[in-house]
Amino acid sequence: MTDTKKDEQLSYEQARAELASVVERLEAGGTSLEESLALWERGEQLAGICQRWLDGARARMDAARQRAED
Repeated sequence: MTDTKKDEQLSYEQARAELASVVERLEAGGTSLEESLALWERGEQLAGICQRWLDGARARMDAARQRAED
């Protein structure tokens, strides 16, 4: 399974937990420039996954609210 396929299967909670771990590692320092860049890139990917989940949740809430108003 490709990394992209694995990322698509991450729940919001899984992506958020991994993102928190990435942030902790970056804040702790002590990594090479190359590793720091790789961590940053992974963090950006995970933040995107989290944002898509949140956007989807917002859309569902808006749709439910609209149905309730109709």
